[in-house]
Amino acid sequence: MVCVSAPATAPAADSTRRVPWLPAWTDALLAPSAIAMRRWALAGVITSALIILTGAAVRLSQSGLGCPDWPTCTTHSLGAADTTGDPLIHRWIEFGNRLVTVAIFVVAVGVFIAAWRFRGHGGRRRKDLLWLAGAQPGAIMLQAVLGGLVVLTKLNPALVSLHFLASVALVAATVALYMRCQEGTDPGRPLAPRLVQLCAAGVIGCVALMMAAGTVVTGTGPLAGAAGVARYDLPLEGVTQLHADIGWLLAGLMTGLLIGLRLGHAPVRAVRLGWLLLGLIGLQGVIGYTQYFTGLPAGLVWVHVAGSVAIWITALLIPYALRDRGRITDPVTSPTEATAQPTLA
Repeated sequence: MVCVSAPATAPAADSTRRVPWLPAWTDALLAPSAIAMRRWALAGVITSALIILTGAAVRLSQSGLGCPDWPTCTTHSLGAADTTGDPLIHRWIEFGNRLVTVAIFVVAVGVFIAAWRFRGHGGRRRKDLLWLAGAQPGAIMLQAVLGGLVVLTKLNPALVSLHFLASVALVAATVALYMRCQEGTDPGRPLAPRLVQLCAAGVIGCVALMMAAGTVVTGTGPLAGAAGVARYDLPLEGVTQLHADIGWLLAGLMTGLLIGLRLGHAPVRAVRLGWLLLGLIGLQGVIGYTQYFTGLPAGLVWVHVAGSVAIWITALLIPYALRDRGRITDPVTSPTEATAQPTLA
């Protein structure tokens, strides 16, 4: 005789996750699903990249001392309303960058709250996500302090480079969170040979080195943030050549990685990311040589910075495409468990 069991009831969500008196749309923050958590993480990636681009706009427009004091803009004004000796546009560009930092900090706090409230499969908190999310507001607070030191030291070139590289590290943390929000907690299963994975890591290291060298080039050249500020006491042609040489090394490593991805039967997504990265590197090279031979126009240098951010993010994505840790799930029963199942008696 065939009997049909009663439909299994999906377990109710943890009631502590929901604040009853708040509107339903706050669930994306206080009771986030896997999709909502991923969207919060993506917002972190976008905003952390944005602060690099606005910071570059400050430096390349020579607005680095538009607000000569910190944390206020001037000694007598929190905003860009006082007279500083710089053009008004410089004050507003620098002050606007500070406002963007505040907005990004708010997003980072939202990312952390969402990660704190998120529950993975089995209703357990994901500590790996929590640590990566907590790094974001912490890093932005550290960036604010570094930015203050940059202003108070009148754009010391070493501190300006450190300020930029700290933002680069923040982007890496946000990308890691975004990708971990798509993975489960299973042990990593490699999807490509070890040599290919090492080559992918080498590409990331080379991109980081190229970006560090880029800060030295900018800190040596005419676009150091403001007129009359200290610069690296280095020959501009020499540091530019070093930066270009690192770019050629990166192109060679990337070519080798692409060959390894093809021969190692890597996932299609990893191969596509590889081709995208090689294309971005080639375009970046064209922009770099163009800006050098046209006298470093500020607008083109800003495009070059934007390209470096795109290269950095793309390079960081490749290692995640070369492993499998399962898929992230919400703490609900699977469709097969929630459906009535026939039993034999």
